Amino acid sequence: MNQRDARRLSLILLFMPFALWILLLILLPHIGMGVLSLREKIAPRQYEFGFANYIAFFQEPIYWHIMTRTAVMSLIVTVLALLVGFPVAYYIAKIAGPRSRGALFMFCLIPLWVSDLIRAMGWILLLRETGVISGLLQWSGLASEPVEMLYNDAAVIVGLVYTVMLFMIVPLTSTLEGMDHSMIEAGYNLGGNGFTVLRRIIVPYAMPGIVSGCIIVFMLTAGSYLTPVLLGGKYSSWFTQTIYDQFITRYNWESGAAFGFLLLIFTSLVVWAGLKLSGQSLSSTVARS
Repeated sequence: MNQRDARRLSLILLFMPFALWILLLILLPHIGMGVLSLREKIAPRQYEFGFANYIAFFQEPIYWHIMTRTAVMSLIVTVLALLVGFPVAYYIAKIAGPRSRGALFMFCLIPLWVSDLIRAMGWILLLRETGVISGLLQWSGLASEPVEMLYNDAAVIVGLVYTVMLFMIVPLTSTLEGMDHSMIEAGYNLGGNGFTVLRRIIVPYAMPGIVSGCIIVFMLTAGSYLTPVLLGGKYSSWFTQTIYDQFITRYNWESGAAFGFLLLIFTSLVVWAGLKLSGQSLSSTVARS
């Protein structure tokens, strides 16, 4: 075996795990779900191919109402994560020293050390009627009786923002680290104030990281299941819960597969619209962040 063949073999071996991961865990399951979503049940154990499962979604207003509500809530979580995460990312990238930068990243990683279930249970302990926050409000005299803060949209949004914050901070920090300090100094030297420098220099430079973080956060939020169910209760009306009900409660795998594909298509369209409105492309966003 010559050197060229050895390099080619090494490249194939390095690429093989990634190719198998894409094929076995992404492509094949999606193909199987796509075929399953096109099956129409006409009799017990008798199926034919068609679009009845997709048509049923559009004929039932409650389904697309829940999907629209999920999209709106996901956008709210994305905006809040951006507003909270951008100052943190800027401080880590441009102000903090090397040692404190590592410590701050470690604090951001702490929520990912435990599962979604443990994180949601932590918020339940804080927000429930007999929880920590309710007890503090009563102890301080701000409330005369227990305060229930669970099972509403605010609790779901807080829990989701806490869960996805790191996925907003990392691409923002990666992008802002490449910005030269002289650009900011030039903005001030030309007479700009802090808001002008932020609007005309920092935000445009960080736009690839902003778009990348928003895409990741929006997709993760729209596809979240455990946090909306535990913090929102039976009134959470999250679309992933509708998909779960089709699969598990009704044992209607055909409709569940169709609803899953509709959620994927809808969120992809929202991401595409966001890229067009921001003037960014997916390739440049990934390259810069």
